[in-house]
Amino acid sequence: MAKIQKTIIISLGGSIIIPDKIQTEFLKRFKEFILKFIKQGYTFIIVTGGGNICREYQKAAAQISQLTDEDKDWLGIHATRLNAHLLRTIFKKEAYPVVLDSPHKEMNGAKFNLFIASGWRPGWSTDYDAVLLAKRFKTNKLINASNIIHVYDENKKSIKKISWKNYRKLISSKWQPGMNVPFDPIAAKAAQEFKMEVIVTKGTDLKNLANIIQGKKFNGTIIHP
Repeated sequence: MAKIQKTIIISLGGSIIIPDKIQTEFLKRFKEFILKFIKQGYTFIIVTGGGNICREYQKAAAQISQLTDEDKDWLGIHATRLNAHLLRTIFKKEAYPVVLDSPHKEMNGAKFNLFIASGWRPGWSTDYDAVLLAKRFKTNKLINASNIIHVYDENKKSIKKISWKNYRKLISSKWQPGMNVPFDPIAAKAAQEFKMEVIVTKGTDLKNLANIIQGKKFNGTIIHP
């Protein structure tokens, strides 16, 4: 069994919060899941992605006006903030009362074991914000919970374990708004520099997610220094 870490960073993909519509049944189960672990002494920092609402806003705006990448990013950032406020409202009694819309936001959270964070600035996805929050909360491991079970190579073969050096060869080195990769290139570069471990897994499989948190055998891809 791996060493158990009590501070857990989860980059919660918008693809499982709102793939087409808000997944209320999943969010209900997710709330119960998180509260169970908080009672066991765990602390969670959950960073929300944008999901389909992000793409819908970007698509609508692009049909009317010419958009820059920065325009697209800001629409995506505000979508992540809407999703973050949704989660903060769901966890109203337990979560720190202010969404962390910057990984550097000042706060007085000593009494809390749950923090909800969102997108911050243009130029990367919320994966990068999750990396910065992991550094801030002094943890070298984070969970990237999305709609895929593994990272896949160029032949669509699942990967159980891969170094940051080899992972970064699989993806573009340049960030693009709406980029469809397991972990964005800006975040990947930072995670490699900070010597962090990222576990990519399917976020809706809460039993598997529990195994990751508890240091047990799990399905997913480990990206390591």
